[in-house]
Amino acid sequence: MAVPITESPAVGARLLITTFVTTLIFHSSVADIAVGASTTEEAPHRRFEYKYSFKGPHLSQSDGGIPFWIHTGNAIPSADQVRITPSLRSQRGSVWTKNKVNFEHWEAEVTFRVSGRGRMGADGLAVWFTSTQGLEGPVYGAADQWNGIGVFFDSFDNDGKKNNPAILVVGNNGNLVYDHQNDGSTQALGTCLRDFRNKPYPVRAKITYYKRTLTVLINNGFTPDKEDYEFCTKVDNMVIPSDGFFGISAATGGLADDHDVLSFLLFRLTEPGQQPPPVESEIPKEEKDKYQEEFQNFQQELDKKKEEFQKEHPDVQGEPIDDLYESVNDREIRQVFEGQNRIHLEIKQLNRQLAMILDEQRRYVSVITDEVAKKGTNTESGQLDSAGQQLGSIVATQQEVLKSLNELKSSFHESLRQIGSVQNQGNQAAMGTYETMQHFSDIKEHLHTVKRDVEHLVQRNAQNPADKVLKCPELPPMPSCLSTVHFAIFVVVQSVLFFCYVMYKSQQEAAAKKFF
Repeated sequence: MAVPITESPAVGARLLITTFVTTLIFHSSVADIAVGASTTEEAPHRRFEYKYSFKGPHLSQSDGGIPFWIHTGNAIPSADQVRITPSLRSQRGSVWTKNKVNFEHWEAEVTFRVSGRGRMGADGLAVWFTSTQGLEGPVYGAADQWNGIGVFFDSFDNDGKKNNPAILVVGNNGNLVYDHQNDGSTQALGTCLRDFRNKPYPVRAKITYYKRTLTVLINNGFTPDKEDYEFCTKVDNMVIPSDGFFGISAATGGLADDHDVLSFLLFRLTEPGQQPPPVESEIPKEEKDKYQEEFQNFQQELDKKKEEFQKEHPDVQGEPIDDLYESVNDREIRQVFEGQNRIHLEIKQLNRQLAMILDEQRRYVSVITDEVAKKGTNTESGQLDSAGQQLGSIVATQQEVLKSLNELKSSFHESLRQIGSVQNQGNQAAMGTYETMQHFSDIKEHLHTVKRDVEHLVQRNAQNPADKVLKCPELPPMPSCLSTVHFAIFVVVQSVLFFCYVMYKSQQEAAAKKFF
């Protein structure tokens, strides 16, 4: 019984794999058939309709308006784009065609850019085709309960399902209220998830309505290729008003983005085999009569001017009219000569500028040379003499200091020698007391300290006198309580007093010996 139980899953797996492969082959064959059918079908004829389009670089007029379009709310037209809403809170704006569109089939190409600083944006942008102009309202800056379709580029997640940014196609017959809480998901006829915010290149949307089928293609803005479109959504059996207005609107809420539309191009589509209606049929009879009358008036004025010219220049009457106009070769030769003339004038202007620069440089060089010469003479005559005198005085002062220090050193050596001889005599005779010997030791230690300091000073001053001469004199140190001269006088007086004291003590001791 264990064998069938273990084999039955294997058999089921084989059947499942076989079914999956068969289904895959069937779908691929169906897709190939569909692709072949779509490729064999001829594409419709496209004709650009400039009266229902706008693009840069001369998008707006001098008065701030857009030809054949009106803008309302916070929309700001410029030369290159139309900023539907700036990145400020609670802004609404829109642009709409002035005249109605009565095309049976059409295709719109919208180039826009939605950019903002935050990780999330709001609220979004919408492309409209409605029976009336929704100049202002709560649905992305346009009116609610519209009659037509709206393609919404929703950038804020109102329902919290994390399904934004998204693109939705929403239809309305004029009675439905837009479902803001659910981001229109309950009313959407088609949708796709695409992130269209903060792209390196402008995002492009191609909206095609052909044979009651609405198709939305998206260029995600990652590449500069204008024809790199991806399929977004498709709505079949869609009935829209036969005539209406195109519009673009946007709105911001608590969060804000810049909603910029760079171009809106509308094309009229005609089925293959059917010729598009002539342009004359689209012009009303009143406008035709008006244009014809203006043309006739212009023609009459031109004939009068010709007659006046022939009367003033009778010698030109027999010449053919072709001679009055230049040929293509003459125009090319004239353009070449004009270009060479401009180049010659530019070279002459550059030559004049170079000559001016050279003259200015020569003047600067001469001025600098004169200044250097004046400074050189002043330095040789006055400044060097004063500097030499200062250096000579510094050297003489240093030499005098060294001389005085050497004399002081020799005098100290002589004093030490005499003190040492007197101390030896006192030790040999055993005449001094303990206090006298201690006094002699202190004096000797102080004198040795003075000797070391003086020798160090002499050695430092006599080590490299050239450096002392070249260096600038330093500020003298702050005077101490006892200067060098006072100290020398103090030492000499102390030595004299000490000798007098010794002589006095020796005389007293000699007189005391007489009594023994």
